[in-house]
Parts: sequence; structure tokens; C-alpha cells
Amino acid sequence: MIEVELETIQMSLVSPHRIVVLKALDAERYLPIWIGPCEAEAISVRLNGVDLPRPLTHDLTVNILDTLGAELQYIYVNALIENTFYAQLILDLGDEVIEVDSRPSDAMAIAVRAGVPIYVSEQVMDEASVVPEPDIMEEASREEDLSVFREFLDTLNYDASEGRDN
Repeated sequence: MIEVELETIQMSLVSPHRIVVLKALDAERYLPIWIGPCEAEAISVRLNGVDLPRPLTHDLTVNILDTLGAELQYIYVNALIENTFYAQLILDLGDEVIEVDSRPSDAMAIAVRAGVPIYVSEQVMDEASVVPEPDIMEEASREEDLSVFREFLDTLNYDASEGRDN
């Protein structure tokens, strides 16, 4: 398993979907995953610290887990089958650990609320991650902003049906 962090959420110029980009903590490898606008908003709301008067669905899920005494250990993007990513919520129930099937976007929205790590399988990273050209990363570190990385994302030629989360 490779631990990743949520690097950015980008809008697609060719579809209503968003692209969440996960970055490996141990290397300059990025995993782009297409997600829906609602899920992107749910992740962004939490990351930006927006307080809402009522819980969203992902907040409710975390509340239910807490109420039932289940501890979310981490989420795991475990498969890529026919251009669709799969994930699991790994829950500790005290006497057993269970895996709950999830879309990666929902799992990430729950993970950012629960403050748990995100992992990706080696196979998924090998199959779907991208490594930026070295000169792109050097320029980005000199400018200390994400504009070069955003340009890199714009060069990705993903069809809306590829690498989706559904």
C-alpha cells in the first residue's frame, strides 16, 4: 500500500466532472481520479473548513460510525477495473476489522472528515499514476506555486469515461 495525500481538485474543461489528484507521499507520483461535482464539493467543503448548520451525507456517515463505536482506520483505493476505481473503508469494530466497499470519492469525503490516511494499492499506482517530467517539477519548486502543476494536469488526455469513480 502506498500512502497518498489529496493534492488538489481540478475542474475538467471537457465534462462536468472534477479530477481529484492524489500524490504519493514517498515519490513524485500523482493519481488522477475523475469524480462528480457533488462529491468534489463535499470534499472541498471540509478541506476549506466551511461550517454548515446540518450534516452532509458524509458527515452523517462519520456520525453513524462514531455512534456505533466503529473506528475508521483508513481508506484504501484497492482496484481499477475497466477504467473504474474501487475503494474500501477499513473499519475497526474492536473485535474485528471489516472492509466496506465504497466509491473513492465518497471514501475520500469521509476520510477528510475523519482525519484518516488514504492508501492506494501498488497495482493501481503502477497502472494509473503519472510522473511529471523533471523540468516541470523543478520549475514548480522554483516558482513555489501550483501553476505549472495545473498546466501539467491540462495536458492529461483523459476521456470522461476513463479513470472514473462510479
